Amino acid sequence: MMTNAATTARPPHAATVTITQKVVIVNGSPEMLDILETVLDAGHYDVVFVESSQHAYSQIKRVQPNLVILCVRIEDADGFQVLSMLKLDEETRSIPVLTYTIERDRDDDEEEVQEPSETEIFVAKPPAVWMN
Repeated sequence: MMTNAATTARPPHAATVTITQKVVIVNGSPEMLDILETVLDAGHYDVVFVESSQHAYSQIKRVQPNLVILCVRIEDADGFQVLSMLKLDEETRSIPVLTYTIERDRDDDEEEVQEPSETEIFVAKPPAVWMN
């Protein structure tokens, strides 16, 4: 006797179970947190924000999320340390980690690059000299 999906489907009275996906966001800037919160709220994710990299590893290990969104910055190695700890730990190794970085704030004493004026854009420049 052959069975197909139609004959083995769930009974109509069976309850549908909704599984909430957990996401941990670490070290995000306020702007990035606003963007992520908007996107994740729309998808009905359970979001945990961790402001400091110092406590991120223990929080992630406790929560066991389905995804970690981690801000890493070259000038601040804490994000990279958290990532290394997660991937070295047997319990957290399989958790997907999405990393991103943001531009650091400029110092006030740094000069800003100025856009060229209209006259500077259209002024003929001397031809380039070709050398072999």
